[in-house]
Amino acid sequence: MSRKNLNIGLFGFGVVGLGLYEVLQKTPALKANITNICVKDKNKDRAISADNFTFDKDDILNDPNINVVVELIDDADAAFEIVSAALKKGKAVVSANKKMVAEHFTELLQLQKEYNVPLLYEAAACASMPIIRNLEEYYDNDLLESIEGIVNGSTNYILTKTFAENLSYEQALKQAQDLGFAESNPILDTGGFDAKYKLLILLAHAFGYIAKPEDLFNIGINNIGDLELKYAKEKGLKIKLVAQAYKGTDGTLSAFVIPKFVTPDDRLYHVDDVFNGMITKTSFADTHFFVGRGAGSYPTASAVLSDISALSYDYRYEYKKIYREENLKLTDDVELKVLLRHKKEDSEALKLKFNTVEEAYTNHDSGYLTGNITLSNLKELEAGNTGGHSFILISVLSEKDATTPAFAIA
Repeated sequence: MSRKNLNIGLFGFGVVGLGLYEVLQKTPALKANITNICVKDKNKDRAISADNFTFDKDDILNDPNINVVVELIDDADAAFEIVSAALKKGKAVVSANKKMVAEHFTELLQLQKEYNVPLLYEAAACASMPIIRNLEEYYDNDLLESIEGIVNGSTNYILTKTFAENLSYEQALKQAQDLGFAESNPILDTGGFDAKYKLLILLAHAFGYIAKPEDLFNIGINNIGDLELKYAKEKGLKIKLVAQAYKGTDGTLSAFVIPKFVTPDDRLYHVDDVFNGMITKTSFADTHFFVGRGAGSYPTASAVLSDISALSYDYRYEYKKIYREENLKLTDDVELKVLLRHKKEDSEALKLKFNTVEEAYTNHDSGYLTGNITLSNLKELEAGNTGGHSFILISVLSEKDATTPAFAIA
């Protein structure tokens, strides 16, 4: 099969847009040319000539010679407006906007079907790591039991620095911001929202389940305290922000984003810095492990480039698992083993929410509990959290063969 010639209209020219431009200059065999670039700021200095740019989106959307739109802007609402307009114009689209895809998944699915054009978004989850296409093409829903992974490079960088260099959370966060890994307002990353958006996309391709952002529970790393960090270091553990989903044999699906203690024999233990890692578990093949850079100009641009290359061969997601309509049900009826750090005076009341308590410790002003709690009770406690407590996952108890074993509590 020969490649199609692609004339690209690019929206956004930040670090990823510039990275894509540079990569395309080095891959002439791809037969992909950026015809026009739409940006918002007329006064910003650009790394390439001004005659490459327009400030009117219609210059791209209404150009009949442009057959691919690549969307690389930060604003999810504006991105949806651009992407939906491009699809309606019959143009193929590549996007890296995980929030936009997650919030409008059903609408985007319908637009692709109605106008018979593809939308690809490998860069929206895990940057350079090709997880979406593998979930879409390789794993049959009957075989895939679980996915578990580090999908946010910013929080992984921060946590790596706190463990490897003993930086405080504030120091590590500032360093991540200075390097461009975290935004000036980093809560999208540190609050676990970015990881949740990515998990929503992965659920659709892994299990054919379309969830809304409010359906999934997320806890970030922004409330982790010194007690949890000290606990982890004393036991030779690390803390990672982990997105995970488990398919039950009864047609249920549990999915959430929670910081997790990982042991040295856990594959995620060695995924540090801005790298992402994903473990898939299947009925027959057991576990597979994917790892790759999860942030940065070239890693993200490489995923966008991969989608552009796929479009040159008329590739599109088939969404077979979604159209199979297996009627999976999302459930909070899953039991987790966690560590809960709390204020001293809250200890007895919090114990009542646990099915079992294995260990309890308090000092003059705070303490922790370890034990088993349902996801529904954990969500209830977190809903009323004003910063006085935090949860770290130890293991998922309702799954007999979770991808990683729980560690022993001393």
